[in-house]
Amino acid sequence: MPDGRPVHRYTLTNAHGLVARIIDYGATVTELHILDRGGRLGDVVLGFDELAGYLGNRDYVGCTVGRVANRIAGGRFTLEGADYRLTRNDGPHHLHGGVRGFDKALWSAEPVEEAAGVRLTHTSPDGDEGYPGRLEVTVVMTLDDDDALVIDYTATTDRATPVNLTHHAYFNLAGEGDVLGHELAIHAQAWTPTDGTRIPTGELRPTRGTALDFAVPTAIGARLNQTPGGNGYDHSFVLEETGGGREAAARVYEPRTGRAMAMTTTEPGLQLYTGNAFDGSMTGKRGVRYGRHAGLALEAQHFPDAVNQPAFPGIILHPGRTYRQTTAYRFSAR
Repeated sequence: MPDGRPVHRYTLTNAHGLVARIIDYGATVTELHILDRGGRLGDVVLGFDELAGYLGNRDYVGCTVGRVANRIAGGRFTLEGADYRLTRNDGPHHLHGGVRGFDKALWSAEPVEEAAGVRLTHTSPDGDEGYPGRLEVTVVMTLDDDDALVIDYTATTDRATPVNLTHHAYFNLAGEGDVLGHELAIHAQAWTPTDGTRIPTGELRPTRGTALDFAVPTAIGARLNQTPGGNGYDHSFVLEETGGGREAAARVYEPRTGRAMAMTTTEPGLQLYTGNAFDGSMTGKRGVRYGRHAGLALEAQHFPDAVNQPAFPGIILHPGRTYRQTTAYRFSAR
């Protein structure tokens, strides 16, 4: 780090040779090597060759996001009769935890002895980016022998505070180029419409028959210009529960390599973002410049601005309670 603190990298390998590399800066997944249909390993997440890339990154590449993922309108909310003002880092709004959210923190980390995993912990002090309460966060990332990267989150607080954590990897199952040919399915029948600044109106609108309808696997590029806003996907989906949970919240298939990914989560929402702001100015691994739609993020979370939307599932964590979330990305090839 610029102040001399070391950053550590952990390498996880499972029984089938899949490899994940994670650094404690931002609790970030820097590499994820999975098999294609020919049995060849390939790295399927965007990232940087050097730490400097992550230190200067403003696109949340591969990191853990908090204290609250997504946007909070006007950077403010009211909780238990008190008004709180947060840092504003997205125009008039607060985004992904603020200027120095969890993605900019150097976490503490240690190997998980019973599995191929790493346990990362971080303390967010009272007043951090404007949030109330001291928040203790633990994230355990495991690469299991079912070929899944499993992320378990827990958090506790000493004062009531909003919490909404997520993982912000940009996936590209081809390993190069754009993701417009990736076929995507999302188990959702509704989404949360937003205003011109991407703040939800509070409405839940059906996806059926729209560019947001991924009930049947559809190429990401097939209806890109028909999306609300017309600039690609940056939308929050309302996941359907099946069998007591949100199994197979999303599935992705890349036809050329045969790589597939199935995502499961305990969260009610999924933010789909297709790297619409990438313009080739960001140089990633192996000197590759990331152009528009170079990767897709599937962020399991509660809905945007939930702290100001009474009809949305709540995100307030109280003392004596524990925040819990589990999200998994399971890989295969066909």
